Amino acid sequence: MTHTLNGAPLLVVGAGIMGIGIAQVAAQAGHPVMLFDTRDGAAAEAKDKLAKTLDALVAKGKLRSEEAALALSRIEAVASIDAAASARLVVEAIVENLAIKRTLFQQLEAIVAPDCVLATNTSSISVTAIANGLRHPGRLVGMHFFNPVPLMKLVEVVSGLQTDAAVAAAIFDLSKDWGKVPVHARSTPGFIVNRIARPYYAETLALLLEQAATPAVLDACLRAAGFRMGPCELMDLIGHDTNFAVTQSVYEANFFDRRFVPSLVQREMVDGGLLGRKSGRGFYAYGDGAATVLPESIESMPLPTAKLLRLHGQGPLAEGFATALEKTGQAFLRVQASDWLGLEVDGAQLRLTDGRTASQLGTEVAVFDRPLSVGHGAALAWAPSLRASPAWTGTAARWLAALDFKPQRMADTPGLVVARTLAMLINEAADAVLQGVCTPEGADAAMKLGVNYPAGPFEWLAQWNAPAVIGLLDVLDAHYRGERYRVSPWLRKFV
Repeated sequence: MTHTLNGAPLLVVGAGIMGIGIAQVAAQAGHPVMLFDTRDGAAAEAKDKLAKTLDALVAKGKLRSEEAALALSRIEAVASIDAAASARLVVEAIVENLAIKRTLFQQLEAIVAPDCVLATNTSSISVTAIANGLRHPGRLVGMHFFNPVPLMKLVEVVSGLQTDAAVAAAIFDLSKDWGKVPVHARSTPGFIVNRIARPYYAETLALLLEQAATPAVLDACLRAAGFRMGPCELMDLIGHDTNFAVTQSVYEANFFDRRFVPSLVQREMVDGGLLGRKSGRGFYAYGDGAATVLPESIESMPLPTAKLLRLHGQGPLAEGFATALEKTGQAFLRVQASDWLGLEVDGAQLRLTDGRTASQLGTEVAVFDRPLSVGHGAALAWAPSLRASPAWTGTAARWLAALDFKPQRMADTPGLVVARTLAMLINEAADAVLQGVCTPEGADAAMKLGVNYPAGPFEWLAQWNAPAVIGLLDVLDAHYRGERYRVSPWLRKFV
């Protein structure tokens, strides 16, 4: 069956933030839109709010007044779900509850035309499970938008076990017509984005549990890696109750796979009502008089002169270090054939992390995190060996400062923060590809467009290399002795 949905009338069920956003995008794309909500007056109220939103866009010069008026005129608040009889597409954006969604679609199936496509905006519930009980489960597909709908480009087009391929293709094409970037996904827990993103929160929560660093330090280091928000401030924004619930849902749906285990740190915050911005306090305090928490900075001190300075390693990062060292005026030697990257200062070593702790590597040793670019005053995590002398501990930070970083000291923990987080994001994406959830290209697009990552996991893999990622994960696996850091078979095959 071929489905062409361009300009087709549609019904949006649910007049909350997501529902009215979907209605706005569809109306601006030329569709007649009916908006329904079970609460009396909710659809009309949502349309009134949208009118104010469109007026604001006109005032800012982002939308022409005639376009705004035309889009609003295409939206009709309807009082009964029976309006679905004239729709070619129904998009559901109601509460995340399997039983309620199933009931709704079974009710819709008795109303809509035989060729009407049914779409769910669920972010985590199985599309296969929602379709269970429908007479024609092949016409149900996931159409997962991201908030705010008018601004976020990604749409996950999610196919359940019985979704008709032509239906998924029609929603894919329609999403493009609406100015979105669709990616196909198979209906598995979390789909693409909510699944692959779990390590971004989980690694920071694990580091907080073992008191490896403060939220401010971890956030600063990940922002320096290109993420718009650090994990702690992002969880505060999302709400710890919401973030914890999604993590718990993915954990349970994966039969309690230890890779997805929720955090004791976050559960304690939820139990205590420290939900983030909406409660006034999470990892940080909010509201009037709340102080801004800044990461640590080292005092400006002259760089000590090294009797023998060597730069080990090769590649773009080593070249960047060479340029920074030349600016210091200190003479140094290149050791490009070395099996590690970093500085050797009169026998002491400042090494790029390979996952092993500084204490595992020696006495006068410090490790630093994986920088995605050199310098620019970016925060960079580092840790000295537990056996290092006070002199080297102080000097190592000053050498990082000389390379134009803002060194952020952490406990001597394997993989520090950026390296282990990126490795885990890559690993989770590899497993998603292995299981047919998405393609590598789909994973990259989803993470960049759905959660604004600075790059996709497979783009990071190309910049790094698979053996190094596997090596770091194996170190983490050996250190923590659990299932959390097991390497995806896809990565091992890739090597």
